[in-house]
Amino acid sequence: MQLRPRIGITLLVLAIAAGLVYGFYPRAIVVDAAAAVSGPLAVTIEEEGKTRVMERYVISAPVAGYAQRINLHVGDALQAGQVLAQLEPARSDALDPRSRAQMQAQLNAAQAAVAAAVENARAAEAQATLARQELQRTESLRKVNFVSEQALDRARTEVNRTQAVKQAAQYTVNMTRFELEKVRATLASTAALQSGKSPETLSVRAPVAARVLKVVHESEGLVQAGQPLLEIGNPDTLEVEVEVLSTQAVLIGPGSKVLLDRWGGATTLQGAVRVIEPTGFTKISALGVEEQRVRVIVDITSPREVWRRLGDGYRVEARFVIWEGNDVLQIPASALFRYGKDWAVFAVENGRAKIRPVSIGQRAGLVVQVLSGIKAGEQVITHPEDKIKDGGRVAVRK
Repeated sequence: MQLRPRIGITLLVLAIAAGLVYGFYPRAIVVDAAAAVSGPLAVTIEEEGKTRVMERYVISAPVAGYAQRINLHVGDALQAGQVLAQLEPARSDALDPRSRAQMQAQLNAAQAAVAAAVENARAAEAQATLARQELQRTESLRKVNFVSEQALDRARTEVNRTQAVKQAAQYTVNMTRFELEKVRATLASTAALQSGKSPETLSVRAPVAARVLKVVHESEGLVQAGQPLLEIGNPDTLEVEVEVLSTQAVLIGPGSKVLLDRWGGATTLQGAVRVIEPTGFTKISALGVEEQRVRVIVDITSPREVWRRLGDGYRVEARFVIWEGNDVLQIPASALFRYGKDWAVFAVENGRAKIRPVSIGQRAGLVVQVLSGIKAGEQVITHPEDKIKDGGRVAVRK
């Protein structure tokens, strides 16, 4: 009769002991984990930029006078030499003998400027020809692996640069010739005015084929010499202006690859750095902090058909690629923590967390390159908590 109470007490003690063991037994900590993967990785500098026309011309009144109404609108196509505005000379501004002599001197100066511009255009043509010859030689040497791919890229970039210089020199020739015509027209109109004849109108013409970007002085009225009338340019030749922190600008070099996002299209545009301005400027950020910034000019290298809807002054997001690799082992940056003076991660092995010292390389936003310590496919704990210990039980959240 005494055996049954003993059995009951024994079972009760065992149940209590099992409950205590279960209650105090360390449970697995639920964690988030990600696998180390190999793939392409690019380190970029991201800044907001805006497009602008490469060759922009401000058409100003060559002399003081009375401007007739300008019947052009923004977006109108212009031909080289097309009349943009008509100016009637003011009677009170007729040239006296001294002013006429000064105007004659300006005419001589304009003729000299045309001659100088023509010689500069010849020099630019010679540079462009030399660059094309260098590119042909570099391509031949590249076929036999005598020079690097980088040397070939530099030769191609030099061809593009000299071609742009050549085109700019030709534009300068056109500009100086039209300036010469303006001076000649001014002398002719004032001569007719002093002789008592009816005043002739002075035609302001377009220096190059372009489109109207802005009409500054639309209604008729008095204008002063040098007063802007219109702004014209070719919207097909766009570039991107990006203001970059000076500490980041030193990491960017001419010819660096640039990715242009959030411009309104579905694809990412390709670009290349053309100019890094050597002078910085101070800018106040949205938080009221003074920043030293540098302007970086980017050429759009994607086909024109892809970004044909872009216009002057449009917003884009520029990503400057300062380092990239194709087969890079990488993990989330949130998995790293300090382990002495080095970095480490918690690797998940058979349901337990194991500390793994790692050596890291490049950082790109939320991911980091792993040089050693982790293999591809292994899982690491992201955002490790303080209660996670080496060898502790963990369960990966699904």
